[in-house]
Amino acid sequence: MTSRGFSAIFLFICIALVITDYFMVEAGRNSGKIDGEDTCKPSGKVRCNDGKSYSTFKCSPPVSSHTKATLTINNFEQGGDGGEPSECDGKYHSDNDLLVALSTGWFNHQKRCNKYIKIHGNGKSVKAKVVDECDSTQGCAPCRNDIVDASKAVWKALGVPENDWGEIDVYWSD
Repeated sequence: MTSRGFSAIFLFICIALVITDYFMVEAGRNSGKIDGEDTCKPSGKVRCNDGKSYSTFKCSPPVSSHTKATLTINNFEQGGDGGEPSECDGKYHSDNDLLVALSTGWFNHQKRCNKYIKIHGNGKSVKAKVVDECDSTQGCAPCRNDIVDASKAVWKALGVPENDWGEIDVYWSD
């Protein structure tokens, strides 16, 4: 075989390896796997004193460049509905700051702490800092596994009228 033939084979193998590596990275990034879980199925149930039963989750839907979520409202201030200080830094935060708590799977054992995510909703987008976990594994009622729990400042930045604050569909990305 000529050196030209070897060069063509070498080039083909290199391209095949790059393509294979790309798809393996993408598969791992978008698999929704956390600690070896293959899919995001309920990990259990919790029954509350009111007789209602809620699913618990250790995972969240796969993260992509356009991850669908439900935006909810949280008060990160002392005495607010967020309860304890933020998981990432052990502090309370002002409602005037662009902050979020993510469902357990997306929070991913604090790996997104103090990082910014971009949230798209209501025809606008905003960057917000991850400071807390919205616990999907316990409590009455646990957080759903698709929640971006946001400060008032995030809702304002997205231009959502205060009367409509509560839950809206959004997309987010790292």
